[in-house]
Amino acid sequence: MLDSDIVKQLKEVFKKLEGTINLEVFSSNHNKSKELIGLLEEVSSTSDKINVTHIKKESSFPRFSLKSNDKELGIMFSGIPGGHEFSSLILTILYADKKGKLPDKNIIDRIKNLKGPISLKTFISLSCENCPEIVQNLNLMACIKEDFSHEMIDGEYLSDEVNKLNIQGVPSIFYNTELIHSGKISLINLLEKLEEKFGKSNIAVHPKETISTDVVVIGGGPAGVSSAIYTSRKGLHTTLISDRIGGQLQDTKGIENMISMRYTEGKELSNSLNNHMSDYDINILEHRRVEKIKDGKLKNLYLSSGEKVQSKAIIIATGAEWKMLGVEGEKKYNGRGVAFCPHCDGPYYKGKDICVIGGGNSGVEAAIDLSGIVRSIKLLEFSPKLNADGVLLTKLEKIKNIEIITNARTNKILGDESKVTSLEYEDMKSKDIKSLKLDGVFIQIGLVPNSDFLNKLVEINKYGEILVDKKNKTSLDRVYAAGDVTNVPYKQIVIAMGEGAKVGLSVFEDLMMT
Repeated sequence: MLDSDIVKQLKEVFKKLEGTINLEVFSSNHNKSKELIGLLEEVSSTSDKINVTHIKKESSFPRFSLKSNDKELGIMFSGIPGGHEFSSLILTILYADKKGKLPDKNIIDRIKNLKGPISLKTFISLSCENCPEIVQNLNLMACIKEDFSHEMIDGEYLSDEVNKLNIQGVPSIFYNTELIHSGKISLINLLEKLEEKFGKSNIAVHPKETISTDVVVIGGGPAGVSSAIYTSRKGLHTTLISDRIGGQLQDTKGIENMISMRYTEGKELSNSLNNHMSDYDINILEHRRVEKIKDGKLKNLYLSSGEKVQSKAIIIATGAEWKMLGVEGEKKYNGRGVAFCPHCDGPYYKGKDICVIGGGNSGVEAAIDLSGIVRSIKLLEFSPKLNADGVLLTKLEKIKNIEIITNARTNKILGDESKVTSLEYEDMKSKDIKSLKLDGVFIQIGLVPNSDFLNKLVEINKYGEILVDKKNKTSLDRVYAAGDVTNVPYKQIVIAMGEGAKVGLSVFEDLMMT
């Protein structure tokens, strides 16, 4: 049952609907069918534009599709969109009516330009926090492109197919039986992957105008948003380029160290950042990547979208992404035994033997979270001791099915060509090579700066961090950096925000002096 606050919110959200949305429920004797019907009828009750209809098509489990003004959209939910997927249902209804936060014309044109027909299915779990973004993006594409269809599948109802396809991680996107992608991925990266897979139609593309601005911010995380707000407040025309607002925050669950906030979650904080930016005249180019930067009196940025941005100054705030081990088998078995998100993929390892690599906060937290699901955990750490916070180590000591192995350097992840079967590591003390039989490997070894795209434009240290001075200036004039992509110590959200504010003031100071 939806609580009264959610019902009230939905009534407000759906006031904008103009067309009619039909939720067509398949006939099913499954014991959860009534739950699905109840959920859809509650959603329908919030707007006279939303109808629930029952069709004669049979299904062995709860399933429904969507129509907009009696037109098939090619969108199907195979399962009950509860939990994290409830937002996918709501946003899909809005997308079907051309409402909600739609991408700009450039991205819409690229989606329309994909060579079709394209029919995809995404396997999800309701506990997965990365799955909704994928489902929403693919449903969005289906609402934009007529010969594009997408089915969300809750793997709980299709265990035979899950086993047949060797799915051990979600979200997993399939084209027929071919795995297209497993794990989190932004809209722009997903679109690029589909363009590479299916090709682009030969539709004439009109030359794009150069966008001129005082300062361009690359990155939409805490540092990027903070710097954009500060430069805009100072009266500088500001353009922000990002693949997604929030950046790494979008993949962060609980946040308990933001001063003045006892607790928040990454997605909630991302929404707050976006809402705060909307109070200012900031030109936001979302779902974009910077491919090349040319230095000069004016800085020229060339985007993945084909657009060009010309600016007096650049702030680089591209943050960091999950670090990979770089060992044999890691990429090969990604989504088939190699995982990075314990919340998303944990349910696929129920009763199984796994290892978690990484003895910092993220690794220990992952081991604690997974301990109630799996049979056993080997926690591997390269250093002589774990480096997590004391409060986490205290929790860890009380859990019986976790074995800690320190001085362990992972060498290989091995499998039977379809899934992970074992891991090989070196004991750094004895130099012995040891093997662990297991079903899955969760990698939690920290972050790596997103600086590769700069191609030696500015000075970078051996860790890939951009070197900055006390005013966030890089080695190149009028190019600045802030946040996790820099060599500033202590990678924390609150520090990134502060560095963003500092670099915004630094840019204003420099531009006003000339």
